[in-house]
Amino acid sequence: MPFDLETFSIDLRKTLTPPTGIWASSGYSVCAPLMGTAAGVRGLFSPPFAAPDICLEILFTANGHPVPDNGSKGKEDCGLLYTGGDWLPGKVKRRGTYHFMVAENLISFEVLSELVPLFGKPGFALELTVKNRMKSKLAISATPVFSPGAPSIVPLSDWEFTPPKPGSAALKTCEGLWENDTVQVSLIAEEQEICLKESESGTFRFAVILASKGEEAKDCSISELSKLAEARWKALLELASDRIPSLKTDIPGLEAYYNRSVLSGLVCLWENDSYATNPFPATSGVDGGSICCYPWDVAGYSGRALVMLLGGKALDFLEAMLESGIDRHISMALDGSGLGWCSYSYSMWSLISFYSAIISFTGEGLELFDPISKAFLKEEERLPEWEHLKDYGRQHNLLEMRSCGYEYLVASPNAERAWCYDRLADIQDMIKGPRGHENLREKAQAIRDSIRRNLWDNGLGWFKCLHPDGHSETVYSIQAYDAMKCGACDDNMKEALFSHLRDGAFLGKYGVTSISAEDQIHYELNDPDWSGGGCYSGDGPELAEILWNEGRPDLAWDILKRHFWMGEHLLYYPQEHYCDIPAVPPNKRANIIAGTAGMHAVLFGMAGIRILLDGSISIDPNPPKEGFVEISGIKVRDKEMGIFMKPGFVRVTVDGAIAYEGVEKKLEF
Repeated sequence: MPFDLETFSIDLRKTLTPPTGIWASSGYSVCAPLMGTAAGVRGLFSPPFAAPDICLEILFTANGHPVPDNGSKGKEDCGLLYTGGDWLPGKVKRRGTYHFMVAENLISFEVLSELVPLFGKPGFALELTVKNRMKSKLAISATPVFSPGAPSIVPLSDWEFTPPKPGSAALKTCEGLWENDTVQVSLIAEEQEICLKESESGTFRFAVILASKGEEAKDCSISELSKLAEARWKALLELASDRIPSLKTDIPGLEAYYNRSVLSGLVCLWENDSYATNPFPATSGVDGGSICCYPWDVAGYSGRALVMLLGGKALDFLEAMLESGIDRHISMALDGSGLGWCSYSYSMWSLISFYSAIISFTGEGLELFDPISKAFLKEEERLPEWEHLKDYGRQHNLLEMRSCGYEYLVASPNAERAWCYDRLADIQDMIKGPRGHENLREKAQAIRDSIRRNLWDNGLGWFKCLHPDGHSETVYSIQAYDAMKCGACDDNMKEALFSHLRDGAFLGKYGVTSISAEDQIHYELNDPDWSGGGCYSGDGPELAEILWNEGRPDLAWDILKRHFWMGEHLLYYPQEHYCDIPAVPPNKRANIIAGTAGMHAVLFGMAGIRILLDGSISIDPNPPKEGFVEISGIKVRDKEMGIFMKPGFVRVTVDGAIAYEGVEKKLEF
């Protein structure tokens, strides 16, 4: 089934996305509805333009009586009352009602609004449809109450984790136009007042457009501008339908969770020819923050999804990350320059994971082995080493927990280093000609041996962190399971780690926690991201995928389904979420590309799909205990595959023909 707008539509009455996190995106502009109103708008970003405090409200006048749309929660005549709406990719629909006796005469009308961020222009369009519910005529006007705020032009190199702050105040220069030192703001209003007969409807249209100061304003149709934005989403959804596997199931919650995971990737794609790549996959962006690339999010947690979606263009993005100085900077800006004070401990693993996925899915990129391996080995040389383990220093280079402890010599990302050595060795084996690097596999094994010998505490059944002064700490961090994924654990270590995956420790009713609740030193509730009470949105489904791959399907399924509330109640997956309540911290980024980890868990965990470097495919399926799961449109190089699973039965198709059906078992193609 193809993805379409209705696939991702969600009733705003049901969403648990915080009001400040509700935004609409065209992939060129983002804007936010002023929640609690039927038509208000607050905030606009379209790099390089930033207008965080822009605000548009509407004052209706009905038969001479003012009806403000300001979200009043008072009594008596409160103006237009917000009644709900729907969020769709690329637009927000809202409704409002007014039904009140004014001077012994009933005034009754309905307002339907559509807020659309523009594509190709920095701005938004607002369309209001008013329906007369009276038996008499309704003379109604819609007057914009507009504040341009303090917009600015922010260099593409300066869009980082936090949304840009306001610039200088824009002042009115003439009707419908405001300016400050760099930006001009245009407000376009196509209708002023309409008269409606009984049951008749009429429409008001507004648009706000940003431009550089002095740029000549061009006449434009608001409806045509809206159509361009809608066409962009239609094209993107057609691309996703062609390249991303679709899922059908009768298991409650699974399909919505999977689809919302797909959408979490789509809303992070920005399209602008002035960016380093087009499209530019950002870490976040719907609220104006993290419109940049942190490799751990984009290439690490989301790498396989991104390769499936971008195809050959994924190689362009890989090269851009290399050129940005991934070994010197924590992230990459929209113009391809490096951002941040240092390299990040997980960046090289992310780069090589992404590179590996590109080779596996497309067969391209072998010619980049030398620059990628050199970048990795250069980073290896830079960091101090003890017993084959790298010292990653303090928090700024690791998980950024709010407590100290998970620092210096730690199991993860040292285990990821071992994985990188092995994967580079695998890729080197595919390349004909002289071998560029020797002893890669030996180094990988030496790292794993050292982790087991120096960092594993057999009495506690957990990894310890060694500090340079001889101090050690045991931090019950979810990162231990990433060390397992990367081959650092023997069977006894795995069983010890599995024992902590229980309620009251790492598991909550609505997900997993980044720090076990049993860790009385490091667990806290101020920062679910990496310190407890919840986790980064990529980690719960990633843990489920790890468990499926480790032969623990029941535990994997138990963990994944704890997240299904997110598919039903969130517009897109946020930077982090709580695990003991179905809630999202309102102070963090509203969306995250790592939300695609949910899709990964289903495809590469439950369905057990493995794409090898030579393009061959293995499938080790884990059918559900009840119900069915059908995955269609798995495209790898010249093959298209499908998988149907139900208890005790698996059917696999290749290019439309049945390749296998019967009991579950590992298959190779």
